[in-house]
Amino acid sequence: MTRHSIGEALAARLYTAEAAIDRALADAAALAAALPEARAQAWLSAVTGQRAFTGAAAAISALAEARGHLVQTHNTLAALARKMGLEALAVGPVDKPGDTPPVGGGVCPEGDTSRNVVNKSLPSIGEPC
Repeated sequence: MTRHSIGEALAARLYTAEAAIDRALADAAALAAALPEARAQAWLSAVTGQRAFTGAAAAISALAEARGHLVQTHNTLAALARKMGLEALAVGPVDKPGDTPPVGGGVCPEGDTSRNVVNKSLPSIGEPC
């Protein structure tokens, strides 16, 4: 394996981990948002659901902290890749800080169908827009 292919594999795993944390955070937030409504619909006292709401809020806090640790890991790996002279190893349809103009999401500016929105280090996926 080359350093570049190792970097690509790590970038893919990092993207997967970041996406998983984001999904878990969104799901936990949806649960926390649903709890007060469910309590009210069931005609339960606020005291009855407080422990569940506190638990959901604690989970959100823990996931937010975990997300921050992954962001730190991302930044550390990006700095290491630059230090090793590896080209950008972006994975996924999201913008990275410094993408000018923004290229993520597979969305081209109005009328622009010629721009390739995939990082050059990734295989081409055909017509992006």
